[in-house]
Amino acid sequence: MVINGDHHSLSSPNNSLYLEHRGSPPSGSAPLFLFTESALSDLNTTEISATANDINGAKPQSAGRRKIVQAAGAASLMSLVHPLVRQGAWAQGSDAPEKKEVKIGFIPLTDCASVVMASVLKLDEKYGIKIIPTKESSWASVRDKLVNSELDAAHVLYGLIYGVHLGIGGPKKDMAVLMTLNNNGQAITISNQLKDKGAVDGPSLAALMKKEKREYTFAQTFPTGTHAMWLYYWLAANGINPMQDAKVITVPPPQMVANMRVGNMDGYCVGEPWNARAIFDKIGYTVTTTQDIWLDHPEKVLGTTDEFTKKYPNTSRAMIAAILEASRFIDQEVDKKKTATILADKSYVNTTMEVIEDRWEGK
Repeated sequence: MVINGDHHSLSSPNNSLYLEHRGSPPSGSAPLFLFTESALSDLNTTEISATANDINGAKPQSAGRRKIVQAAGAASLMSLVHPLVRQGAWAQGSDAPEKKEVKIGFIPLTDCASVVMASVLKLDEKYGIKIIPTKESSWASVRDKLVNSELDAAHVLYGLIYGVHLGIGGPKKDMAVLMTLNNNGQAITISNQLKDKGAVDGPSLAALMKKEKREYTFAQTFPTGTHAMWLYYWLAANGINPMQDAKVITVPPPQMVANMRVGNMDGYCVGEPWNARAIFDKIGYTVTTTQDIWLDHPEKVLGTTDEFTKKYPNTSRAMIAAILEASRFIDQEVDKKKTATILADKSYVNTTMEVIEDRWEGK
């Protein structure tokens, strides 16, 4: 899946699906998540052995030999399954989801696409669950509702999950990342007022700030989130101390453009379509994209609490399966406008198709 450089990488070795970062993973590293398509509870080792013989044209094996192969086959298959699933998924002899209806929170950003499309296309039903996408107003709201179990899972900032897990920027609670939803696809926007004064990149912005002394305000979306990381790093890399030379505030993604329009900030870091919206409204421009800062960086994840994964392991697995299939649909979509049109609806991102379209297609 590509959203202004966002990537979902789907692979299917050994009848399994897993999500991994684009590019070659480190030698010997495990996939971020492994989902076995076949329910192992429905397989028996005799069938596995017979299938192998059919494929290879091998002669029938002796009973003793067959038992060894059967045992090895079972052990091999189980090694493919994530430890969480091995421990709990079939504890009661069934891989049926324990919880049939799940609320998955999201923020109005185009990288919520796979969560939304899993519901819209009814892919969730294929895996025995019903996903209810729940639109949230801010990342703080997502954090609080995850911690309080008002949401079962969420499209959420990579860094937010780790912040909650460590007790930074909010209450401490053990959390879990079920899968990575996207890489890349965020950007830093600077106001046209600064551009008109010659600030067209990092060095020229730093020069302007030294020349015209005043309080410069920049916004990110959550203190432990990725947008804060990109903004701090980019400013510092260009000689601007984000803790001393600028004022950095927290603003929810959908409110970035309105705040820049009324002069509350000079720049911000956020996901799409809110960088493209600033250009469309002629109030700002994109000075850099986050993939220019760190190529293929992790961005949004499907996050939940550790408690949820232990209580509902099969439901967790079903959510991952449905969202992975939605990602594949978006990847293979010839006309990307279908998904973009759905996302533009007021129920989701609430903007115009024109604002989403270009960056949705990687422009």
